[in-house]
Amino acid sequence: MLLITGATGFIGRRLLVRLAESGYEVRALLRPSPRNPKIPQGVPIQVTVASLSDQRGLRSALLGIDRVIHLATATHRGGPGDIATVDVEGTRNLCLAAADAGVEHLLFLSHLGADRSSAYPVLRAKAEAEESIKASGVPYTILRTGLAFGVEDHLTVPLAMLLAVSPLIFLLPGDGATLLQPIWVEDLATCITWGLDDPSLRGMVIEIGGPEFVTYRQLVERVGHFAGYVRFLVPARQPYLRMAAKLMEWLLPAPPETTFNLDYLAANRTAELNALPSIFGLKPSRLEDKLDYLRGANWGWELAARQLRREYRGRR
Repeated sequence: MLLITGATGFIGRRLLVRLAESGYEVRALLRPSPRNPKIPQGVPIQVTVASLSDQRGLRSALLGIDRVIHLATATHRGGPGDIATVDVEGTRNLCLAAADAGVEHLLFLSHLGADRSSAYPVLRAKAEAEESIKASGVPYTILRTGLAFGVEDHLTVPLAMLLAVSPLIFLLPGDGATLLQPIWVEDLATCITWGLDDPSLRGMVIEIGGPEFVTYRQLVERVGHFAGYVRFLVPARQPYLRMAAKLMEWLLPAPPETTFNLDYLAANRTAELNALPSIFGLKPSRLEDKLDYLRGANWGWELAARQLRREYRGRR
């Protein structure tokens, strides 16, 4: 049986379906929360409730577990304190518990650009988490990936919302030339599933992304095309955009722009273009072939609705 953390997140929900289709017995580690977990319907899983700071809860969750998929992160929902607690300390606690439980394989999802010397908190946190995994003694596979896209993602959907509420112009960080390599979430779920039982990937840090490099400007243009918004793209300086992002994080329960997004855009985030075919034998999907989910929605209204839903949940 395998344990998955972060099972109710954007990637985790797709992965649960893929694992069920592949016949895996799955136990999901859910953090304590007053909200109902977003678990896909019809997926047979066991559920255990414990936070990554609860050593006793982690030991209990790992009983009978031989493999772990670690997706849990505070990247898109918390500040530096949350990232340190979940991504760094939480990973360290999970590794200690996994080593004690005799776990045979731990697969960890990291970011392209993870580096302990990085100027950006999230990328430093991912690098520290990687170090804990390598030092744990548990056989591991680390996947550093480009940003995943798909329905309810943290990449194209927030962009569509920002475009919807931007009057005539859309501000780009710098000149918008940063290279990205978005990966279709279903392709990523497939790679994680196939990587579980591939002994050749043990002890490896693997960098993967989609089948093409796109600049941030091109990404915005494609999202605007599918979502139905035409805006003039205007270069802007990073410090001003960071101020705007911090203001949104302070004012909005579910901000469409975050400082993590801007940090990510500070440098190119790419891997080898042929990584998925050469390592996993998978032909990846192109960005433009999978963006139909952006059509027909009122993304300005969806942005407002998200704030109301998050505010209501926060008061429960």
